[in-house]
Amino acid sequence: MRTIDWNEESNSVVLVDQTLLPQEYKVIECKTLSSLCEAIQSLRIRGAPALGAAGGFGIALAAYLSGAKDIESMTKDLKVAAKALKSTRPTAVNLAWGVDRVLNAISDAFDFRGIRDIALQEARYIAEEDIETNKLIGKYGAKLLKDGDTVLTHCNAGRLACVDWGTALGVVRSAIADGKEIKVLACETRPLNQGSRITTWELMQDKIPVTLIADSMAGWAMRQGLVNSVLVGADRITQDVVFNKIGTYTHSILAREHEIPFYVAAPVSTFDFEGWEGSIEVEMRNPDELRFAGCQQLAPEDVPVYNPAFDATPMENVTALITERGVFYPPILLDEVLV
Repeated sequence: MRTIDWNEESNSVVLVDQTLLPQEYKVIECKTLSSLCEAIQSLRIRGAPALGAAGGFGIALAAYLSGAKDIESMTKDLKVAAKALKSTRPTAVNLAWGVDRVLNAISDAFDFRGIRDIALQEARYIAEEDIETNKLIGKYGAKLLKDGDTVLTHCNAGRLACVDWGTALGVVRSAIADGKEIKVLACETRPLNQGSRITTWELMQDKIPVTLIADSMAGWAMRQGLVNSVLVGADRITQDVVFNKIGTYTHSILAREHEIPFYVAAPVSTFDFEGWEGSIEVEMRNPDELRFAGCQQLAPEDVPVYNPAFDATPMENVTALITERGVFYPPILLDEVLV
């Protein structure tokens, strides 16, 4: 199934619980807004494009759940829902984008049924467009990869980070569909191991050659000539930096030192045309993500922990930005992306 979708029978959001991978593939159902917010916060659903769909479906869910007796009251309910959804992952711009897009779509509705129908329709548009967008990103990005290349990636920017296909891994899929032989080096991506748990599982399911390495091995792999390019996704792209899973910045420095192309694949919806590095709130995660691995204690329970979810990679470290509107080479004016 798709990473996230709508269940017609129960009017609920269904999604793949990514916290259980690779041990178990399970689809869960979110029938309440609080359960969906928990799923977003706990990374059961994750990845910038997938969060855009989650934001859209979240507003649709809130509309179906609202017990309001008039349009004004329902509108207030949806604004409360929007605030709750946005607060779960403040750095990931697509989540707020999906929420706001559905809110804007229902602004001209005249009755309860109209609000619910339009909200669900717009959320579904977001999901459908995500797949089309990712395949366009893949089409443009595939041209940057050569037959026989090995790509190093960080975190998971595949179909499980999207509704389907993927951004960074979508580029790999598209290159393989073009007949190129491409291999992937997947960094484990501590502390929650999205690379080892999700990226390797996803690629092995699709029979794409993948090798797992520790995050700290990336520089050595580059020095040994094992990496032809670095290809990652993004959670927010501002005028001066790319926000992505913590560790991305380090890879960009290593790639620059070893003269290896560093590519970022992301939809235009991930661009924040108003922001810059200092204006963005970086999400801080639970300290126990570092103190424990599952039930296994890794550090003293009272040790202070610094656990930001994202870091910022300066544009001067980025070789190219791959979008559904083409490939852009910094320095660029972000307005160019909108043309």
